[in-house]
Amino acid sequence: MEVFNKVFSQVSSSVSSTVSQLSGVLPGNPVTREFESTAHVASAGPGLLWKIYNGYKRSTKQEASVFVFEKRQLERYNKNDRELILEILRRGVVQLTKIRHPKILTVQHPLEESRESLAFATEPVFASLANILGQTTNMPQPANMSDYKFFDIEIKYGLLQISEGLAFLHGDVRLLHKNICPESIVISSQGAWKIFGLDFCIHNTSPGNMAPVYPFEPYSPSIPKVCQPNLDFLAPECVSDQMHSPSSDMFSLGMLSYTLHAVDKRCLFPIKEYQQYKGRIQELKKLTNDRLNCIPKELQQFVKLLLSVTPEVRPDAHQFLKIPYFDDVGIKTLTYLDSLLQWDNLQKSQFYKGLPEALTKLPQRVKVQRVLACLVHDLGQPAMVPFILPSIFNIAENCTQQEYCTYILPHIKPIMKLMEPIQILLLMLQRMELLLKLTPAEDVQQHVLPMLYRGLDSDSPQVHELCLSVLPTFAGLLDHSNVKNSLLPRIKRLCLSTSTLSVRVNCLLCVGRLLEHLDKWLVLDEVLPFLPQIPSREPAVLMGILGIYKLALNHKKLGITKEIIATRVLPFLIPLCIENGLTLQQFNALTTLVKDMFQIVETEHKTKLEQLNSVKDEQKTLASTVPVVVPKVSAVELGSAFSGLGLDNFVSGNHNKPHISSTEHMLSQPQISLEPVKPSVVNKIQPTKDISTSLLDDWIGASKTTISSSNSLNMSSSETWNSLALPPSTQNVNSSFSTPNNLNTSSNSNHTFVNSQNWNSLPLSPNNNQNVGTIARPIQHPIMHASNIQQNRPTNYNHFSQNINPWSSNNSNTGQAFRPDNSQNWSALDNLLPTNSGSNSKIPMNMMSSQSNTFLGNSSTSHRENALSNDEIMDLLS
Repeated sequence: MEVFNKVFSQVSSSVSSTVSQLSGVLPGNPVTREFESTAHVASAGPGLLWKIYNGYKRSTKQEASVFVFEKRQLERYNKNDRELILEILRRGVVQLTKIRHPKILTVQHPLEESRESLAFATEPVFASLANILGQTTNMPQPANMSDYKFFDIEIKYGLLQISEGLAFLHGDVRLLHKNICPESIVISSQGAWKIFGLDFCIHNTSPGNMAPVYPFEPYSPSIPKVCQPNLDFLAPECVSDQMHSPSSDMFSLGMLSYTLHAVDKRCLFPIKEYQQYKGRIQELKKLTNDRLNCIPKELQQFVKLLLSVTPEVRPDAHQFLKIPYFDDVGIKTLTYLDSLLQWDNLQKSQFYKGLPEALTKLPQRVKVQRVLACLVHDLGQPAMVPFILPSIFNIAENCTQQEYCTYILPHIKPIMKLMEPIQILLLMLQRMELLLKLTPAEDVQQHVLPMLYRGLDSDSPQVHELCLSVLPTFAGLLDHSNVKNSLLPRIKRLCLSTSTLSVRVNCLLCVGRLLEHLDKWLVLDEVLPFLPQIPSREPAVLMGILGIYKLALNHKKLGITKEIIATRVLPFLIPLCIENGLTLQQFNALTTLVKDMFQIVETEHKTKLEQLNSVKDEQKTLASTVPVVVPKVSAVELGSAFSGLGLDNFVSGNHNKPHISSTEHMLSQPQISLEPVKPSVVNKIQPTKDISTSLLDDWIGASKTTISSSNSLNMSSSETWNSLALPPSTQNVNSSFSTPNNLNTSSNSNHTFVNSQNWNSLPLSPNNNQNVGTIARPIQHPIMHASNIQQNRPTNYNHFSQNINPWSSNNSNTGQAFRPDNSQNWSALDNLLPTNSGSNSKIPMNMMSSQSNTFLGNSSTSHRENALSNDEIMDLLS
């Protein structure tokens, strides 16, 4: 078969050049209208004058061969010989067109003649026997078929076919071929030997009831050789006795048998001229068995009879067909295949059952060329396909991929789509390994995989099991989309819906074998969530599930995470540990896997927690070692902020440098750090004994009450009031009252003010909760100078709306208000205290709120009588 493929490739290499040549040869021949020629492959006929081209019919795309005779080959002959040669060639094709028989070459299109050529079309032809025996006249170059060797069974069956053809010509048609030789025998593309070259045939002239009479035309040396039969294969009586008969063709058959078996592929006693033939006759009379040693022993005796000089000794075609030489299993097999068209389906099925065994005795080339060609005729009947497929797979076993793709795959592609009868799919699945080995990946995706999908969708559990068993072999050919969208959904649906335990277990085994070829996320999203949905709790099913989990856990590419193990897998596996149907071995396997999974969760999560805790400790250590950086903010000199901008003409008043108040001077100094003061420092700061703590509580309460009840302040007044100034040292107050958290610096007064929210959060004195609408008093710093209390005490909101700002920087003493000075005389405040109505004694400030009957009054009347007016308050504060 390798030689056949080599020759085929050599011939095919000249396709392009052949097409251009043929277009010049057949420019006006009518054959080119219906047939397209592709490659020049062989030559045949008298003198191998016919060139044979591969081709196909344009309308049906049916394969064919186109025989072409180029008239320019006649240039070496004289005019009379040219006409004679043309007449002989025309006659041979016309006679061939009239005869229809399996052993005679079939003509598909009759002879057409143009000015440049003769042409006709036949069934596909591989080569002529002369080409295979080494004659290369009119052959494509380079093309050498000398390496093409016939098998014994090919020669045996070829001789049988020629004998059958002669038997038909002699008995039914009553026609003498008269030129049986290698040039007149062609081998079809299916390996069948066909009779060709009826150029010198002789018809019977006697009536039907009488013995046949064949007119004789003597051999003439003056006529070119191509116009007469081949002398090497011509019977002796045609030369010596000037007569011929059907026995003359049998002599030619005997000489052909010798030539096929000869080592040099030459006939017995070859001659070059007509005058040498008489000496050949003498040699034939002395023929011994020693000259026939190259012929098989079963055939030697019959070949000797065929080569006898006496025509009557030779067996006829029917007798030759019955010799023991043809009693061979391979020959009978091929003979039956040739007669299949005459049998019914029952007879065919019986024959096909025993065919695989008989094929073992046939060479691979014979099976591909001859047997396969007969088998494919019945593939169109679905009922016969199950009987034919085993033989086709037997042939495919020894095929190369190229042979398989050329001769077998095109015929079985349509079969892969058949679902009835179900035996077709079963046979395909059983030989899936062979199909995957020889079928290209593209065809696997387009034809084999859809066949498996249809098998999974069928109703046969046997088909399901076969499909699931062969699917893992496709793993390397599957892409992500096919697995996700076609394969896995079918397997999951089958596993959940089937009632057959073996099918369900095979589904799990199939998924397990596919795991290593799947993507990690596909396993996590599609495979693992489906396992808890399986309704069965049979031990075999549980072990299949266990195997999938084990593979997914241990495979380096997959690796189930601890989150999935803890949240999905363990909650499903732990209840399975108490299933009663488990054996001890199965129970141990299940619990071992559970323990391994829990160990993974414990180890990984413990490591994670240790890492997190170590990170927190490192952050704390780092924070404690980093020094606190206090930013140094230098105050902006307001006087020089607008200098050099050309705004001097728009400024009224003194153009000199503005006066810097003591407060601004203080704020221009480096700021005191806002870091919290340690409790030991706070405890050292004690309020002056002369200042009552109730005064501080009363002031805070009154301030909060006044601020919360005022809704009519303008923006500047409310911002000023809500930004009550505290000296920086107020941060170091005792824990008996709250310290403001947020301190803001006002650009208007360059003081540090307490945020209004934190101001409202200061604790109120219990005794002042009822003093709604009274004077709002600012907080006194424990070490504030006594002389500044009166100046810094705020009036009611009405005075603030008149832009009376007791905290303004215009107050010359403001800068000193924040300077502690315990040497001042606090007795000056006593004159400002109210007098008791019952006596001339002063009411202490810390007792004002408690003396409701004297100062505020118990009732509205007393309140109105004793309440101070706004002018009095201003006078008091001034």
